[in-house]
Amino acid sequence: MNLLHIITGLGTGGAERALTALLADGLAGRFDCAVLSLADEGTMGTHIEALGVPVYTLGMRAGMPRPGALWRLRHHLRALRPDVIQGWMYHGNLASSLAARLAPGRPGLVWNVRQSLYDLCNEKRLTQQVIRANRMLSRHPSALIYNSRLSREQHERFGFNASRGVVIPNGFDLSRLRPDSEVGATVRREFRVEPQALIVGHVARFHPMKDHVGFLRAAVDVARRVPQARFLLVGREVSPDNPALAGIIPADLLSRFIFTGEQRDVTRLMQTMDVLCSSSWSEAFPNVLGEAMACGVPCVATDVGDGASIVGETGLVVPPSDSTELAKALTVMLEKSSSERFALGLEARRRVHEEYSLDNIVDRYSELYKTVVGGKA
Repeated sequence: MNLLHIITGLGTGGAERALTALLADGLAGRFDCAVLSLADEGTMGTHIEALGVPVYTLGMRAGMPRPGALWRLRHHLRALRPDVIQGWMYHGNLASSLAARLAPGRPGLVWNVRQSLYDLCNEKRLTQQVIRANRMLSRHPSALIYNSRLSREQHERFGFNASRGVVIPNGFDLSRLRPDSEVGATVRREFRVEPQALIVGHVARFHPMKDHVGFLRAAVDVARRVPQARFLLVGREVSPDNPALAGIIPADLLSRFIFTGEQRDVTRLMQTMDVLCSSSWSEAFPNVLGEAMACGVPCVATDVGDGASIVGETGLVVPPSDSTELAKALTVMLEKSSSERFALGLEARRRVHEEYSLDNIVDRYSELYKTVVGGKA
């Protein structure tokens, strides 16, 4: 079976990492897969190509087609002759619908919706129009995959086709995502962090819904309460030079904050964390929680999307957009003994193994694709 994934871009985001993980853990071995990025190869393209999966690009910018993009799309479709076209994210879903019409042989069409939809007004104007177009065309795919129950409920209330929705959560590779104290110690030396320091990690690209402002305000509060606390922020455009974040951290505390920018290997950074914090006010399925938990890191998360159900009893959950409650929860976690945090980390990893094993998620995707192909008229 030929399977073509069409995705908005290949930066280091949750959807991009989820696609890469699925390909690495079995999809690329079970099907003849290819990936088409509407933008460029980003940071994940080389990882996907290393799996033996070809990556094609259309060179679009900000969702706007460039001259020749349609021609290149038709060319790739004729060469690949996909049996199933899988869209990823709103723009990728639209492109997959167009591709399904242009491709020879009437391929099956599957969408993958990767975010929550609390309020359309929170989105950029162009994205609002793309979401409305998704709603209008949502009767055409054979299946609409959501990575969280909340996301499915929200989109179906908005008018997405409710008859073909299916929830398949993100999966995590526990052979790759695992605790490693030696790597953790190495990372601490690289960043000149004392062995006895307590590292709070935050992994997210800069975007208003990730609420870096709220996290930094909470972190400043925690820094004053817990002298050994250090803060490791990983993500594109996340730095004190970002105008939206400037001035939040007092000068006397700035040395206790480490900003790494975008990183390809986030796992090794998680392996040095004592606690991970997810501060978003909007999410569907926060990948970062499952990744950290698989590495044995207890989490403090906001109650958005499926965050609370992912964390379960292995961490702490607070209301979104409340830096005071976030600071309290982080302080509680840091004031636990190292053995208590270690025990929570073990339970977190066990929870990921039981609920979000990547092998099981790959099986569910594979069966869905076979059903789509088998059900074509």
